[in-house]
Amino acid sequence: MEHGGGAGAVLTTSIRTIAETGSTNADLIGLAATGASEGLWLRAERQTAGRGRQGRAWQSPPGNLYASTLVRLRATDPPPATLALVAAVALEAAVAAYLGEARATLKWPNDLLLDGAKLSGILLERAGDAIVIGFGVNLAHHPTDLDRPATSLAAQGVATDPDDFLATLAENVAFWLARWRGEGLAPVRDRWTARAHPSGTALTARLPDGSAIDGLFDRLDGDGALILRLADGGRCVIHAGDVFLI
Repeated sequence: MEHGGGAGAVLTTSIRTIAETGSTNADLIGLAATGASEGLWLRAERQTAGRGRQGRAWQSPPGNLYASTLVRLRATDPPPATLALVAAVALEAAVAAYLGEARATLKWPNDLLLDGAKLSGILLERAGDAIVIGFGVNLAHHPTDLDRPATSLAAQGVATDPDDFLATLAENVAFWLARWRGEGLAPVRDRWTARAHPSGTALTARLPDGSAIDGLFDRLDGDGALILRLADGGRCVIHAGDVFLI
């Protein structure tokens, strides 16, 4: 499977598949509280209460991927928030195994775009020492009623079985998680930058307080935060928010 180079993965994974649930993230948070191990994956064929960032509903028709995994934080790990970038590069590498290199573009922190259209969503939630990472990937279907364009692998002419795609994704998550732990954030940030929109891309960042900032993509800082170049020549560091291409 595609990894994007580097050292091999060491994480043992276990995948469970169920027909239907409210939210795989919610289920794994509950399992984490009862001692579930790192590397556990839960996939649902359908979700009835799927969630995106900031509590948005996530449409869940059968045929797409709805899956979550569990990471147990260790004292020596990089900052937990940077797992958003780990998830992003792992998903991009998994998609590259089906579409080929350089077809997908990353947008901060972890949106995956094909020709500017959203292919997936990633939601990270923390409960104690557990981080649950949820992936929603448009394999067979994509919504048409959003305020931004969306697409699916099927719309790109690629027929993908969710179980096969999850096996590829789980391998890549294990690989990039091992690099994040063993080498720090730098290789993850380098991979993210190599697959992101180019420096100078015009972006709007909508912040948690409701305000918005327009600027040009500059780079990620050492902790994975987004740096925008502003019209007055200054720089703005974004640690949380929704980012849109202008």
